[in-house]
Amino acid sequence: MLSSFESYSDEELCALSQQGQATAEEELVNRYHRSVRMISRPYFLAGGDTEDLIQEAMVGLLKAIREFDPSRKVSFSAFAEVCIRNRIRSAITSAARDKHAPLNDSVPLDSSLPLCTDDPEDGFISREAEAERLDRLKNLLSPLERDILELFLRGLSYREIGVQVRRPVKSVDNAVQRIRRKVAGTLGDYSES
Repeated sequence: MLSSFESYSDEELCALSQQGQATAEEELVNRYHRSVRMISRPYFLAGGDTEDLIQEAMVGLLKAIREFDPSRKVSFSAFAEVCIRNRIRSAITSAARDKHAPLNDSVPLDSSLPLCTDDPEDGFISREAEAERLDRLKNLLSPLERDILELFLRGLSYREIGVQVRRPVKSVDNAVQRIRRKVAGTLGDYSES
């Protein structure tokens, strides 16, 4: 079924959603579902479920839809990404309290998530440092793990990754767990350098 909102821009859909058009909000959620998964993928919960962070990220998306202000001269996609990342950070920060022990043990695959900045130089340096850490990590991984990490960070599900690398879902899960252990083991090395 084709959506009646396909030709609308994200900004137009936000305006309609803010006027009470629930179907416009649904269209934006559908458009950004993969982005939400990709943004939340660098994090995992030790002993928890990645769907918890994806759910928090979706709450951030909904907040972005409801609070977007086009007069700020920022695209909706940029605003949504900031809101999603802030919601994830907030969930992890609030989990530092003992009442959310599984979130307290979370470790991001990408430990650099920079704060939003207006300075292009800071953004460039942050992306460069992020790329360097990812390259270091990839050197520690087997070829299969590197392939799986790349697909994982693009937001693919375990099943989709399994199809791409021609491995069962359980093998993909095992590889992701190995990657996470390697990331957790190397995060200390990054802070010391």
